[in-house]
Amino acid sequence: MSDVRQLQRHFRLFDATALAVGSAIGSGIFFAQSIMAQWVETPGILIGLWLFGGLFTIIAAMAYAEMAGMMPTAGGQCDFLREAFSDFWGFLFAWTLFLVIRTGSNAAVAIAFAKYLGALAPIFGEANVLAEIPLGSLLPAALQAHVPLCLHHLEINSAQLMGCGVIALLTAINIRGVREGVFVQNLFTVLKVCALGALIVAGLAWGSRNASHFFPLIEPVPGKEALHVGFLAGVAVALSKALFAYEGWYTVTFVGEEIHDAQRTLPRALLLSGLGVTFVYVLTNITYLAVLPVGEIAAAPENRVAERVAVLLFGNIGSTLVIVAILVSTFGCLNGLILSGARACYAMAREGLFFRRCAELHPRSNTPAIALIYQAAWSIILIFSGSYSQLLTYVTFASVLFGGLTVAGLYRLRWTQPDRPRPYRCWGYPFTPALHLVICTWFLVYVIRGDPQATMIGMLLVLSGVPFYFRWRAMKRARG
Repeated sequence: MSDVRQLQRHFRLFDATALAVGSAIGSGIFFAQSIMAQWVETPGILIGLWLFGGLFTIIAAMAYAEMAGMMPTAGGQCDFLREAFSDFWGFLFAWTLFLVIRTGSNAAVAIAFAKYLGALAPIFGEANVLAEIPLGSLLPAALQAHVPLCLHHLEINSAQLMGCGVIALLTAINIRGVREGVFVQNLFTVLKVCALGALIVAGLAWGSRNASHFFPLIEPVPGKEALHVGFLAGVAVALSKALFAYEGWYTVTFVGEEIHDAQRTLPRALLLSGLGVTFVYVLTNITYLAVLPVGEIAAAPENRVAERVAVLLFGNIGSTLVIVAILVSTFGCLNGLILSGARACYAMAREGLFFRRCAELHPRSNTPAIALIYQAAWSIILIFSGSYSQLLTYVTFASVLFGGLTVAGLYRLRWTQPDRPRPYRCWGYPFTPALHLVICTWFLVYVIRGDPQATMIGMLLVLSGVPFYFRWRAMKRARG
């Protein structure tokens, strides 16, 4: 039986916008450009991919804003899909969110936090391997060649343990109370935006003395990773890393029941965050390319391109300060992802379509404590599942797939519920949502060609929810 307590309204416009911005700006902006440059070695195209990702996000935000104004609930995107299509699609998204999208993001951001902490104290870095457990030898010989290399052995290093510790700490804070989680989110969002602003100002001043790094500006030069799959497939994989950096902007939809005047505040927060994150990201990546040639960006040790830029701009002391700022950024991002992600599990559990205990609220703080614990446990498991780059592809593939389906749901809601109050209407409808769907289709086709193994794993993770849905639906019917 679900808990009779209710979520409390603690979020106002600044809080909701800070949650969306803070959840998006995390580790991706500090790592992704280096990974992208390994697939595409053209400065103009790299900047274009970040602009493209921003446009993609803003169009989606406009569609989500209309649905969020109609349905300001804890289910957020899950409820958009349920209303537009059926319980099955809402559940499958919630399952995928739990299994890979949100928890995969948590794992990737926690790993990123540990990587930068390792730059200050190597004992906490990935290079400090504590144990290595062979798993491949346990598999039948016929299967060994078909299992991803990351599953052939389990490597335990200090960065992974640090990532686990950070997830556990922030989960505990958010179990303690919503006010505590909101305070942490607001503080760290402001700090991270200020840190990126300082990096942008210093980098553009440096780069204004030498613009040669930007040439060739748009000549299609494939990176070393794209030579075997083709340029367009390489562009799609590179774009997946940029889209991962934007991932998280829609997290604010999951706290709809906790926002004051949600029908108006929620759409505004979505639009403000989409525009703000795009502006910051594009300027930051122009800064990287203004300071370093694209080849050096691709070769940055452990993909720490922001650290390499900081060394050139500020020297060793400045680099340390920027690394601390990056730790602040990833810490704040992880807090926002943890705070919001558990609400989707809670909302589906209320409907009888998820683990029943996830519908319980903490007796004192009214937070979805069990859902937060489940989310933390699976995030920690994913930390040991594969490389940072692989997690990016798993997360982005699944997120774009369901993002496209959600935007398509806007057309169905306009058709099936034309008279329902809509405090905000998607600008440019029906053309802007159609553009988003075209981009989704192109991306999914080419990212499959560029990284078929990772995308296949992502698809299998999505489909793994199907038997659980029918099991939980049968249990729900049995309960009456």
